[in-house]
Amino acid sequence: QLVAWGGYPQAERQKIAIARSELPLDQSQVSLVAVEIAGNFLFDTASHRDFLGAMLGTGIVREKTGDIIVLGERGAQAIVAPELVEFLSISLKQVRSVPVKTQQIEVTELKVREPKKKELTTVEASLRLDAIASAGFGMSRSKMVDFIDAGDVRVNWKEVTQASSQVKSGDLIAIRSKGRLEVGEIAVTKKDRYRVQLTRYI
Repeated sequence: QLVAWGGYPQAERQKIAIARSELPLDQSQVSLVAVEIAGNFLFDTASHRDFLGAMLGTGIVREKTGDIIVLGERGAQAIVAPELVEFLSISLKQVRSVPVKTQQIEVTELKVREPKKKELTTVEASLRLDAIASAGFGMSRSKMVDFIDAGDVRVNWKEVTQASSQVKSGDLIAIRSKGRLEVGEIAVTKKDRYRVQLTRYI
């Protein structure tokens, strides 16, 4: 049996605990901790990429880090493997131009914002990624192609760089800094077009 957990229910990056079926297994046995990266970012705003870059710049590997929750002018919170806490508290001293203090916090202290949901329906001639995603995110198809070409679009957490890729019911489309889009029920209309139910998470 296995349990996946990333510190909070909608975490993108998760660790998996695996055990024999007769052994009890729950989220508490997935070894991860939360840290706070505190600093005054009022005059030098840092993005998710800045915090991740600073963390990786200390020499740790991406596989040891989970989600990063940016808190605006106060810094960020991050999920990491337990063995990184002491190292980051010593090594992570600056993000962009801002001095920071890194320390462990309780996972219950994570300031996770519940995603807002928006339900919509679109009718398209095909199930191409650029067509469905541009409708769901409310932008032009050419703009969506730019995002895809730049490597900013993931389908089910895998980077997709082909605008012509086909999507299917259950797929999760994510664009960096734009949110996520879940593909729901797909029906074929009388004119052989596709009516697609979409849920956008902002």
